[in-house]
Amino acid sequence: MDVNAAVAAAAAIAGVCTGVIAMLAFRWSERDQKRPTRTSLHTDPVLPPGVDTVLSVLRSSAVVLDESDGVVKASSAAYALGLVRGGKLAVEPMLQMARDTRRDGEIRQVELDLPRRGTGRGDALAVSARVAPLGSRLVLLLVEDLTEARRIEAVRRDFVANVSHELKTPVGALSLLSEAVMDASDDPEAVERFAGRMQNEATRLTNLVQELIDLSRVQNDDPLEDAEPVRVDELVGEAIDRCRHQAGTKQITMATGGTVDLHVWGNRGQLAAALGNLVENAVNYSPARTRVGIAARRVNAPGGDLIEIAVTDQGIGISDKDKERIFERFYRVDPARSRATGGTGLGLAIVKHVAASHGGEVTVWSSEGQGSTFTLRLPEAGATRDRGSGHGLGDEDAHQGIRPDTTAYEPIPAAPEVLP
Repeated sequence: MDVNAAVAAAAAIAGVCTGVIAMLAFRWSERDQKRPTRTSLHTDPVLPPGVDTVLSVLRSSAVVLDESDGVVKASSAAYALGLVRGGKLAVEPMLQMARDTRRDGEIRQVELDLPRRGTGRGDALAVSARVAPLGSRLVLLLVEDLTEARRIEAVRRDFVANVSHELKTPVGALSLLSEAVMDASDDPEAVERFAGRMQNEATRLTNLVQELIDLSRVQNDDPLEDAEPVRVDELVGEAIDRCRHQAGTKQITMATGGTVDLHVWGNRGQLAAALGNLVENAVNYSPARTRVGIAARRVNAPGGDLIEIAVTDQGIGISDKDKERIFERFYRVDPARSRATGGTGLGLAIVKHVAASHGGEVTVWSSEGQGSTFTLRLPEAGATRDRGSGHGLGDEDAHQGIRPDTTAYEPIPAAPEVLP
């Protein structure tokens, strides 16, 4: 009996111990489940209330880092800029700023140049990064893309420098020539020669100032406020009249063709200036006894029909490296020729702005030694037009050297037609 009692007592004690151990294990497991883990710290609920909403409406790229430099929150713009990769901040200078701010709580800001991802280009991405503490454990990084602002500032600086240089050249020449006239007061032939050169420089200065005014006007004004239907035939006629003297001096034939009775919608003065600049460029850059052609046609486009005006010459042509820059202000393919003809380097820039402000575009096809074709495309005026008007793009296109179903143009062959 004593043995059986001892066994029973031992069994009871073992059962009690097992129950106690099971209860303690259950409590320990429950407490461990409630303890925050590293994964839970990286989820959105750790952000202070309202921060997620504020970050979603910011224009800047936003990244929130935890105490282990893990990314808690990142905007889509941050991923697009390549700031975040694999759940980590990929820009070392920004990461160091975040660590310093987490250590001392100070707000830091710096401007950096970052390499572009996947473009293969050497130009950098300019950004401004600002780091600030967010609560007791988090750090907020805001990144602003300054690339476009830097580009605009560079353009402005170049423009001011170019204007200063272009104004300084004729003004300096006038000053020197006036001194030469004074020194040659007793030599009528020298006075006449210097006076003629002064007149040329004064004309060049006047043209430069006028084109600066025109460029400023087309950049700042809304041409569609005073828009009206404008006949393309009249624009072409005005452009030819504007260049008739220069063309006659070089014995350049000017020919027109394409579809007649076309209308575009816009500011008549600006459209006339744009087409006049294209024709004037064609004449200035063409050798003597060649042809300049102007052809217009209607082309179908998804948003509505467009009127395409092509100006083709048999000039020196444009190299591939120059094609990308010819619409920049003051850029000249042949500076020596441009200065000799009084060109300012602003004509094509004006054409580009006029086309853009009228909802169109200007493009160029060119081959060195074979000539160039500048094509101005503008929305047609009116919803409907008689498709049968004019002679269309048939035999006349071959006469003008235009390939009907493409935007590229070939030089115009010689022909007897001459506009006096």
